[in-house]
Amino acid sequence: MSIKFKTAAIALLTVASLSTTGCFWITTQGPNLGPFSIPIPISPYFQDGHEVAYKLKSRYDKAPLLGPLVEGGPCQGVDTPSDDECIEALESARPVRGGLPFLDEKQRNNVRFAKYKIADFIDPPRVYPLIGPAQLHHVRYKIVINFEETTRVGWPIPYTLQNDEAQEVVYIDHDHFHMVGNPEYGPGSGY
Repeated sequence: MSIKFKTAAIALLTVASLSTTGCFWITTQGPNLGPFSIPIPISPYFQDGHEVAYKLKSRYDKAPLLGPLVEGGPCQGVDTPSDDECIEALESARPVRGGLPFLDEKQRNNVRFAKYKIADFIDPPRVYPLIGPAQLHHVRYKIVINFEETTRVGWPIPYTLQNDEAQEVVYIDHDHFHMVGNPEYGPGSGY
């Protein structure tokens, strides 16, 4: 066999095997995305960032629309921040740096929370776009977070720092809307 024949046979087998995997753009059956059909790996660092951003937006970045305030009913905010929300606020205020095993690690252990309500007031009714007549209820919390912080550095000279009395203070707002009017006719009815 000649070298040209072997090269042509190898090239033909390569093209045939790539086109039959279902992940290459040479195939002509079904929808064809061209070179965009080849999967590109994504770093877990970026994937985790997107997941955290989605979690924060879906859980904590929205102001809910509640029913109207009625006479004799509760008019104070009763939903204290969850421990998860406090940890997320601490991470956004003071993130754990490093994260490289054996080179630079920081840990927070034995985390304790003290939650204090520092403000609870309701704005007068007004018309908000896309909501209608509503009242904004402001509830603010001061959270004192006590924890043990361990910092381990492994390069160039290994050492460990231990802070048993680390403390951080974060503030969390639990703002929400209350409808104004009769809820049977909808939030923008004004009845």
